[in-house]
Amino acid sequence: MKPTPNQSAFDLTGQVALITGGGTGLGLGMAQCFVASGAKVVLVGRRHAELERSCQALGPNAFALAADVTQLDSAPGIIAQAEQLAGPVSVLINNAGVHLKKPMLETSDAEFAGVVQTHVFGAFALTREAARGMVARKAGSILFTASMASLMGIPLVVAYSAAKSAYVGMVRSLAVELGAQGVRVNAIAPGWIASAMLDQALKGDPARKAKILGRTPLNRFGDPEDIGWAAVYLCSPAAKFVSGVVLPVDGGAAEAF
Repeated sequence: MKPTPNQSAFDLTGQVALITGGGTGLGLGMAQCFVASGAKVVLVGRRHAELERSCQALGPNAFALAADVTQLDSAPGIIAQAEQLAGPVSVLINNAGVHLKKPMLETSDAEFAGVVQTHVFGAFALTREAARGMVARKAGSILFTASMASLMGIPLVVAYSAAKSAYVGMVRSLAVELGAQGVRVNAIAPGWIASAMLDQALKGDPARKAKILGRTPLNRFGDPEDIGWAAVYLCSPAAKFVSGVVLPVDGGAAEAF
């Protein structure tokens, strides 16, 4: 078999990607790269105005869908609405999430459950519904936004670490279960990525910034598009034999931690 021509190996023309948490941050970075690669994107989030602003910036191949993934019974409707807007969902990116930085001894059961509800239960419900159509069509790609907390011990984020580590198990199990049906399942584990959230976290704390950069061999923060292009690769024909992987995109931090 001849190799796929380079110009089409990463082409996502004809694909429809549903991206949760797609209005800002990493989700928006992925949406920008997917649109640039020819895909249509449906951005899902709770703030409709924010989604609309992002879609206007992305152009006519972007669609806003206001929904809350923690409302598990809404998952079938989310998929149905997305397909009415843009066509059959061929790519699902589970990116919506919440963060909780708190000592374990001060973390309540409700706080722990809230983080798991968004990341694990919300992603599973949407994955199950999206996978129905993918299995029927014998094609599809499912991507989870994991974390360095999936791969290494990070203090003060036990709920977040538990939720993101659960993604790793889901990826491995689903890659095996759905592979024969033509559906690939992977994850990206981002490192420290430049964003308003990171700026706020590091504001007035130069020692913490220096510590992070000291643990990152490339000695800089990543850009949202670094995550976006990795996502394009994993969901493109270039990665047609890649399934069940957790890809760190972290400037080498996981190896140097």
